[in-house]
Amino acid sequence: MSKSFESSRAPEPVPEIPAETRITLQTSDCCAARLRGFGPLGILAILVILASNVLKPLSAILVLLWAWRSRTPWREIGYVRPKSWIITVAIGIVFGVAFKFLMKAIVMPLLGADPINPAYHYLTGNRAALPGMLYTMIVVAGFGEETVFRGWMFERLGKLFGSSVWAKTLIVLLTAVLFGLAHYADQRLAGLEQAIITGLVFGTTFAITGRIFMLMVAHAAFDLTAVAIIYWNLESKVAHLIFQ
Repeated sequence: MSKSFESSRAPEPVPEIPAETRITLQTSDCCAARLRGFGPLGILAILVILASNVLKPLSAILVLLWAWRSRTPWREIGYVRPKSWIITVAIGIVFGVAFKFLMKAIVMPLLGADPINPAYHYLTGNRAALPGMLYTMIVVAGFGEETVFRGWMFERLGKLFGSSVWAKTLIVLLTAVLFGLAHYADQRLAGLEQAIITGLVFGTTFAITGRIFMLMVAHAAFDLTAVAIIYWNLESKVAHLIFQ
């Protein structure tokens, strides 16, 4: 009898969302859509992030704020949780170190680059400069540059050009050139060449995997290896390992 009584009871009314709350949600959705788009607000966001790139890693922080506020899925900027952090970090370190030695010992000598990097030669034996360089290479380069040049730029350009093979190829090329230009001011032609090649390799990897954390580790390892080579005054030796 009690079951019959319970089944005969009318369903409880669902509480109605207040009008002010509905308006707030609609406004928030509209703002997020505009940030993701390429209208005035979307273009303004792009310009602000690009302009803030001179204050690294502010641009990367703004990218994360943009992704959160625009409700862009984190996976679209490569922030995908690895199945194993240990394996991801290990692969990134090996990849970054090996890639740096490949560039220093083979690729850059073939391009006729000076064995000595004049922009950072002051690091030779300079222990006082190491803490600042550790921050720069790990936070600014590893986290900051990968978030901006790979994660964010691939997402924005992908929305413009699509996800075909040709579109991804174009995006890799464009981001590599922009990455190279960002290194020209302080490292000149050699820095431009190295950064473009690095951008091509890292960009291709990101285009295939869609994951950014291994590249962050690889980028930091690449730059820290460069710092170690300079600090211990091994630039000429490494540059002449293959070509005397």
